[in-house]
Formats: sequence, structure tokens, C-alpha cells
Amino acid sequence: MHSQSAPTGKARERIWAIDTVRGLVMVIMALDHVRDLLHLPALTQDPADLNTTTPPIFLTRWITHLCAPTFVFLSGTSAYLSLQRRRTMGGSLAATRGFLFRRGLVLIALEITVINFAFWTDVQFRTLLLQVIYAIGGGLIVLSLLSRLPVRWVGALGILIVGTHDLLLLVPPITNSVGQLIWALLFRVQLLPSPSFTVLIAYPLTPWLGIMLVGYASGTLFEQPLTSRRKRLLLGGLASLGLFVVLRFVNQYGDAAPWSVQRTSLFTTLSFLNVSKYPPSLLYTLLMLGIMALLLAWADGVDTKLTQVLRVYGTVPMFYYLLHWYLVKLTMIGMVYGQGYSLVIGTLSFGRPPGAGVSLPMVYVVWLGIVALLYPLCRWYGRYKIAHPEQSWLRYL
Repeated sequence: MHSQSAPTGKARERIWAIDTVRGLVMVIMALDHVRDLLHLPALTQDPADLNTTTPPIFLTRWITHLCAPTFVFLSGTSAYLSLQRRRTMGGSLAATRGFLFRRGLVLIALEITVINFAFWTDVQFRTLLLQVIYAIGGGLIVLSLLSRLPVRWVGALGILIVGTHDLLLLVPPITNSVGQLIWALLFRVQLLPSPSFTVLIAYPLTPWLGIMLVGYASGTLFEQPLTSRRKRLLLGGLASLGLFVVLRFVNQYGDAAPWSVQRTSLFTTLSFLNVSKYPPSLLYTLLMLGIMALLLAWADGVDTKLTQVLRVYGTVPMFYYLLHWYLVKLTMIGMVYGQGYSLVIGTLSFGRPPGAGVSLPMVYVVWLGIVALLYPLCRWYGRYKIAHPEQSWLRYL
């Protein structure tokens, strides 16, 4: 059913479509992490390598590409709406910008401690993996400063970054170790190994910042009447997907991996869709944000049992993110010992030894079980946050 009015009470200020779509991609995200840690071929097979993958494995991985850009984009949108809400209520914009800055620092701290321990379960912390929470945290810090500029300037800068950062792939590799680290933190995926400590920067800040800035400027859409914003979201999504198709057919710019004719028409289609996430290419961004915009248009003003369930996850994203990683990791540990193996703790090792793992159908079973288990926990935490607004630390989790 479609509802033209927002829910009543304290939740009136929320845009439910944002929570619905965020909840959807969070559910999808868990599938990728279960596949990474439990699927038997995941240790040795790249799901995007068309020479070795299968369509089910490829699509299981590909659908989860939607998650990170949606998280980052909607983080920017939520930041804009928070600032506008504070302005409408006559509050201090400086306080909201300060919160964005502090929350960015908290997210980065969580990434390098709590989240990385969930990845590697290594008390020596010999591996540091910087992923989407690092990118969101760093982006919020930058956005807390850029939000002083006119919204259209912020949006223009975001579009400029998204459209041109692929040119940075032409920059020759940097040999100086300090220069490598700085360049990777800002621009390029990089593995920086050493005998005692290894850093893998999977989400360089700048490309993802571009997506966040576009999301911030797009927050103005959600100030418009429901019918108008749904139309604009639909048209924007179709335009983004149309531009993706045109540029992908041209096959000259926008992605480091051109598509090519494959052994079957199905694999040729997969090659066409096989866009680069690390770092997010222009074509990857157009495709994923186009799909996201269509999902937002679908969810806006819709109130069904499905959207209500998805909103339970989408209103507590950080709580869900932290908890789901530990549940997936505990499941993997139980699988490893249940199959008669032992954990392998070391650099860049999730701990699963060769030979341990489950089939793809079992990955889906485990995924659905973990998502179902998280539902009552997320519902409880969401209600707890609403009931205890005086506890300011809850805003960070």
C-alpha cells in the first residue's frame, strides 16, 4: 500500500525510504560476508573472474556491489537532512557539524579496532584492513568542513570527483613508502606489507568522498513533496543507468576493466556488468547509484510489512554492521571446528584453513539465518535508542 503521510511521533522527522533502502542493502551485505568467510571456493576463486567463476557465484557477489555506494551516498544525504533539521529548529549548525566530525573519528576508530578484530581475530593486530567504515568516517570529517559551502558547490565537487578520479589510474606507482601510504589513503587501493604488520587500503577516501558529496547535495530532493521527489528519483535513476549503458558500450573511459565478447552470450552480459569497485569506477558508480535511486523511488511513501521489516535494520546501521560481522565470524569458527579443522591466525587470514567451507546453497541458508537472528536484536536496540534520547553516546552506534 502507498501512504502519503509520514509515521507519527518522534519518527516524523525521518525519511522512511532512506531507512528502507539502507536496510535492504544491509541485508544484502551480510550475504557477501557470509560468502567470503564460509563459501568453500572463496579462498582461491575470484567471483568476478569470468575464466573461473560461475553465473550464480558471480551474481551472488555482483548484487552486493550495491551496498557500499548506497551506504556512503545515504550517509551524505542523512548529514544534509540533519543540518537542515537543526537549522529549522533554530539549533546550532556548528554543533551538528561538530557531531559529524566526531562521528567520523569514532567510525575510523571502530574500523581499526573492533571491526578489524572481527575480520582477523588476531589479538596481535598484524593486519589492518581499511574498508567502507573508514571511507564513511573520513568522508564525514571532510563533509563537516565542506558543509559550510553552498549545497550546489558541494554537489558539483562530488560530481567532479566521481567523473574524473579514474584519470588517477594513469599516475605512475609511487615508490617512496610514506608517499605510497598517503596516496593510497586518499586515492588508490594498495597493499602495504611488512614482516610484522600489513596494511590493506581497500577503500581510498577520495573516490568514496565524491559519492558522499553527491548524496549530500541530493538531500534537497527529500525536502520536496512526495510525488515530486519520487518522480525525480525515478528520472535520476534512469538517467544514471542510461549514461552507464552508453559509456559502457563505448568502452573507452569510466572503468579500468573493459568488457569483451565471451564464450557465451550470458558471460558477455556478465562482462558488460563486471565493473570495478576497487576503487569505485565512474561506471560502477553510475550503475549502482542508478539502481539505488530506483529503489528509493520505489520505497518512498510505501508502507508494507516488507518495508517495515527492512526499516528495523536500516534505522540502526552501525549496530547491525558490528553485530553481523561477529555473528558471521563465530559461525565460521564453528564451521571450521565442526569440520575437524583448526583456525589459521595470521596476516591477511580470516582464519579458515584450506578444505573448510560450505556450498553456495548453504551460504544462502546461513545468511538468512543470521539476518533473521539480527532482526529482534535490531528492533530492541532501535526502540532503546528512541526511549533514551538523553544518552548521547547512542548517536554514535
